[in-house]
Amino acid sequence: DEWMEVLGCGVIRQEIIRNSNRQGKGWAFGLGLERLAMVLFGIPDIRLFWSDDVRFHSQFTSGEIITFQPYSKYPPCFKDISFWTPEDGTFHENDIHELVRTVAGDLVEKVELIDSFVHPKTQRLSNCFRISYRSMDRSLTNEEVDSLQEQVRLLAVDQLNVELR
Repeated sequence: DEWMEVLGCGVIRQEIIRNSNRQGKGWAFGLGLERLAMVLFGIPDIRLFWSDDVRFHSQFTSGEIITFQPYSKYPPCFKDISFWTPEDGTFHENDIHELVRTVAGDLVEKVELIDSFVHPKTQRLSNCFRISYRSMDRSLTNEEVDSLQEQVRLLAVDQLNVELR
């Protein structure tokens, strides 16, 4: 039931024409392609097209039609967790992803493995994951994120049988 402006046009103000050392009348035309793209890709705000935010531009690939995934305008808070994995090989990367999402839900934007190494003497595997916390509708406080991170750390030891570093 909403209307959309496409193929917009109008008369250019005489002041603009005079300031450009021109005479006569001028017309402005626009196809409104951004508005059609908004409907096609589910983009809620036309201003995103002029954004330099990589979170917007990285979602689109030439020739593919996708649904835009909204992101937050609020800043992220990054926390790392490093641990030795269990020696029995039962740890899988998906385990930490699931645990973090269980604790923090939608406040987690991303969980990524940023470092992994095998100790040369003990042959134990160490992983470091970076957790990006970000709310879609407000800035998170340090206390709030610290509390979530502490829960992640405690549950990782308890449920995943890892040894924190």
